[in-house]
Amino acid sequence: MENQIKQKLNREFNDSQEKLPIKIVQFGGGNFMRGFTDYVIDLLNKKTGFNAGIVNVQPTQGGSVHKLEEQDNLYTLFTRGIKKGEIIDEKQIISAIQKSVNPYTHYDEFLALAKEEALEFVFSNTTETGIAYDELENTYQGPHKNFPAKVTVLLYERFKHFNGAPEKGLRIIPCELIEDNALALKQIILQYAKLWNLEDCFVQWIEQDNYFHNTLVDRIVPGYPKDDAESYEEQLDYEDRMMVVSEAFLLFVIQDVNNLKGRIPFDQINEQILVVDDIQPYRLRKVRILNGGHTLMLAPAILSGMETVKESIENPFIGKFLSETIFNEVNPTLGLDENELKNFAEDVFDRFKNPFIKHYLTSIALYFVSKFKVRILPSLLGYVDINQKLPLNLTFSLASLIRFYQGSYGEKWLPLNDESSVVEKFKEIWTHYNDYETVAELALSEASFWDTDLTKVKGLKSAVAKALWEIDHHDTETAYHNFVQFYS
Repeated sequence: MENQIKQKLNREFNDSQEKLPIKIVQFGGGNFMRGFTDYVIDLLNKKTGFNAGIVNVQPTQGGSVHKLEEQDNLYTLFTRGIKKGEIIDEKQIISAIQKSVNPYTHYDEFLALAKEEALEFVFSNTTETGIAYDELENTYQGPHKNFPAKVTVLLYERFKHFNGAPEKGLRIIPCELIEDNALALKQIILQYAKLWNLEDCFVQWIEQDNYFHNTLVDRIVPGYPKDDAESYEEQLDYEDRMMVVSEAFLLFVIQDVNNLKGRIPFDQINEQILVVDDIQPYRLRKVRILNGGHTLMLAPAILSGMETVKESIENPFIGKFLSETIFNEVNPTLGLDENELKNFAEDVFDRFKNPFIKHYLTSIALYFVSKFKVRILPSLLGYVDINQKLPLNLTFSLASLIRFYQGSYGEKWLPLNDESSVVEKFKEIWTHYNDYETVAELALSEASFWDTDLTKVKGLKSAVAKALWEIDHHDTETAYHNFVQFYS
């Protein structure tokens, strides 16, 4: 049986022959979309009767939609992680994609999508660089390489085919990780309409009858498990070359425009999908707690000898340090509902403990200073403003970062992976190795690091100098406890 040839995954084999009406055109069929958006639509179809088929449009010439076509656009999603403290290890076949189109080789098929009667939504994930204007795309004639140009063509073809009918406008829901992603996409579409001299009534149709929804998305989707494919294949009684692995956590925040809630029954499935008037509080929550959690524990964890996020959060010292910092020093600065913040933080800690994902601290250390400035510094300064005193854990985290950039700790070289100007400036600062007051002053006053002079924060320079001395004369845990005791 070991060498038995398995049948390739297909709809007849999987009993997934029902044809769904095309309600969604999707740009980007990579790992994230298949583990996130396609999963959500598939769940809506199976749990609520949403009855939405997806057409997957290949975004780049080097894409691989043909591989999905070879499997009748089916694939297996493995969902693995921790949810509310419980291990999740599930698999399912995702069948929402009805067709995949390569617009570079089958442009007519792409244009024909505009004529689909039931089409209502456009989803996308073309990476952060996908939503960009390319002035070289100076003609309406395609195929176009640029993603917003493709969307403009799709909309214009639909506008012409249905004679500008208001009810045939689409809802555009991009999932690219940039702020105000839908509005950015809309502006570029309007730029192309102007560049190509498209009719004013088309521009008016875009403005009045198409709806652009900003989003915030969050899910780790490692994709095809190339390093462990055999163990996954053993769980299947068919061949699947497009299987995807995803974590259990999912967050999808969508800005509501013209009653999106009434068009997609997100509230009927048990996922964190929020349709809200303002997504900014949720973006802030993610940056300060999830991204900030990684960043604030990074230097103390590496100085303590940790290598992965999971190892760090399960370490009694680092785990407690992270939890106390988030709950006592970060959350109170956010001005959001306390229970919502608590629940979100607990979900984040579950994600950090995921036994199926090996997240190395060295990967988080990339551009460490700029990450600290964006993710942690606002919490530190906000805490000072509210309480008129220093947040001791965040201060110790900042001191640990400064110590990290000395480049070595004991006999261990530290992974300095930052702009050369940052590394060189810290090298210059650390020539004063035995004078912690001077190191603290030079590091905190460096505007190129923080966009401000942190020596003006009352007591911060002395506290950082004290923490640096402790870190150099004790192990990290003892240094932390001595530091906190001194200031308590």
